[in-house]
Amino acid sequence: MEGIRNIYCVGRNYKLHAEELGNAVPTAPMLFGKPTHALAVADGREIVLPGDRGELHYETELVIHIARPYSPEASLEEMVDHIAVGIDFTLRDVQSELKKKGYPWLLAKGFPNSAVVTSFRPFPGLQACQETDFSLQKNGEQVQRGNIRDVIFDLMTIIRFTGEHFGLGQGDLIFTGTPDGVGATKNGDHFGLFFGKEKWGEFTAKLS
Repeated sequence: MEGIRNIYCVGRNYKLHAEELGNAVPTAPMLFGKPTHALAVADGREIVLPGDRGELHYETELVIHIARPYSPEASLEEMVDHIAVGIDFTLRDVQSELKKKGYPWLLAKGFPNSAVVTSFRPFPGLQACQETDFSLQKNGEQVQRGNIRDVIFDLMTIIRFTGEHFGLGQGDLIFTGTPDGVGATKNGDHFGLFFGKEKWGEFTAKLS
């Protein structure tokens, strides 16, 4: 996927997801990054993921594509030009050990193909996103469903925080957080990513 620069992810941005993992609900956006090698496209292919490092969890998210360099005066519509549905894959056992030691999460979050995205579609505006759920099906069964109207930190808050603390420019991606319902991935699981009733992407997980 050409033109993608930085990949930012917002942790614990849905209250129920924070609670299901026993985490405190944050009082400010909690961001981490993934390298561009983590990016993979859900275009029907097999996607290779680690199967030898403990449980691998899916976390479905709405992903925004940044249109221009950050400016405090810019509106949401000026900052975001496209959206996708994505999965922030997480090595949960690895993450738990890193948390215990107070280490960064990169080993649990930044491995190749850990940032799966559908094709990007034009940003329909905030209201349309709040009126449309995104969801994930695993082997034909819905396992996650969310809507950005339920986030703790809204899109503009996330954009401002990211731009002010890390920098934000054209081609950057932000994974905006996952709702509750995360779970384990097994070899051969087939995933479908939906925006509303429309399937935006799909792939099969190959654990190795």
